[in-house]
Amino acid sequence: QVQLVESGGGLVQAGGSLRLSCAATGHIFNKYLGWFRQAPEKEREFVAAVDWSGRITYYADSVKGRFSISRDTAKSTVYLQMNNLKPEDTAVYYCAAAVLVRTGDYWGQGTQVTVSS
Repeated sequence: QVQLVESGGGLVQAGGSLRLSCAATGHIFNKYLGWFRQAPEKEREFVAAVDWSGRITYYADSVKGRFSISRDTAKSTVYLQMNNLKPEDTAVYYCAAAVLVRTGDYWGQGTQVTVSS
């Protein structure tokens, strides 16, 4: 069983930055850790993911160059550094763990990110 707990969401002005954290417990050694987001009345979408080693990363086109994902394997924590935030980044952000990249087998409870214009 895997449990994921997110933190770090909040309200920020456009152009600002936030860092999300996700603390994972359980068997995550061979799993991808990633972030998804869901805006009101929209489907949940993939944002970023990192492999078990922390060396290979994946990003949605909409966040490339602005967001950075990293993984601290010693702390079993994954981070999402979000820079140059835009109002369209407003969503609930979910941490996920999965065997396959860009999917989610286990989910956190979500953390709200709101970007004001």
